[in-house]
Amino acid sequence: MSRQSTPAISKAISQPLSILITLATALAGGGIFMLLHWPLPWLLGPMIAALISSNLRKQAYSWPGQIRNTGMIIVGYTIGLSLTAPALTEISRQLPAMLLMTALLLLFCAGIAVLVSKVSGTNYKTILLGSIPGGLTQMLVLAEESEDVNLTVVTVIQVIRLMMIIICIPLLIYSPLFAGHAGGADSTPLVSAAAESTGVLFPNIIYFGIACTLCGIGGQKIKFPTAFLLGPAIITAVLQISGLEGTMLPAVLTNAAQLMIGVYVGLLLDPRKLNHKLLTLSLAVGSGAVLIAGAYGFSLLFAYLESVSAATALLSLAPGGMDQMSLIAHEVGAELPTVAGFQLFRTFFIFFAVPPLFKLIFHERKRKPEAAGTKLT
Repeated sequence: MSRQSTPAISKAISQPLSILITLATALAGGGIFMLLHWPLPWLLGPMIAALISSNLRKQAYSWPGQIRNTGMIIVGYTIGLSLTAPALTEISRQLPAMLLMTALLLLFCAGIAVLVSKVSGTNYKTILLGSIPGGLTQMLVLAEESEDVNLTVVTVIQVIRLMMIIICIPLLIYSPLFAGHAGGADSTPLVSAAAESTGVLFPNIIYFGIACTLCGIGGQKIKFPTAFLLGPAIITAVLQISGLEGTMLPAVLTNAAQLMIGVYVGLLLDPRKLNHKLLTLSLAVGSGAVLIAGAYGFSLLFAYLESVSAATALLSLAPGGMDQMSLIAHEVGAELPTVAGFQLFRTFFIFFAVPPLFKLIFHERKRKPEAAGTKLT
């Protein structure tokens, strides 16, 4: 781990007790979000509960990085299950369109980050990581591993964007703007046989568990980006394509993984590091709205190029999670294979291409001033 995950613990409270207090707080936060039917209850609920409680009494809260890593391994396994033969077929068929639309969306986000950075006075690296529509966990881990990045600002922008997408995209799809344009030709779910399987987890889950853990640890040792997420995702996909059947995990385990990650992020946040709070929040909401508008504009281009329905195009390009967008696609009769294929492609494109590209660009920018200084001397 590149950064200490929790504040120092008071001698009056042992670490096991502080972990139990943190867990109880997280469960309460998740439970409240569940009762209120708010989005991502077991990620955002524990995150917000840990954030508020730990800032009231920091000494009482602790959450070792190993717990977060366990949650990331579980999420990585779940992502790997999505790389099925139908998904790969859909990705290969529409690869040119996927590359074009993903590149346009990322360039649009980079442009938004330039404007927000100038208005807010926050460094561009921080705003860019907050603006990229990747997985929340992926961007936060990349932010944590990067220098000169305000993790609090990145998290605020990412969380606001995610919640706006989850709330606004369904409202758009069900609005008169899309009336008569939701239906698609094929609404067959793009899931693997493993995802539909009702079989028992054992013994295959043991093999997957060992492989995912070893790949996560090995990836970290060779400094692979977000190793505890990407390592398990890659090995799960390889094993599954090789013939070892993987099974979707029970909801309780995936919820637990979200809690493990959410608590960790909540304890990392320090609102006192958020300069110009009102301005930053306003810019986060504004940039989220502009991003949704941009995704809608690109969806019109995609619908024209590929002759798909307006709803299918928007859900394919919406910078939200594959699970939420696929669920909406199924409900409105959009082309689910297209939606899931696009969302999956963008997710893995950002997973694999953005971290090394991000580090390369800012490493070069850092070297140029150093080289200039050397010439002057």
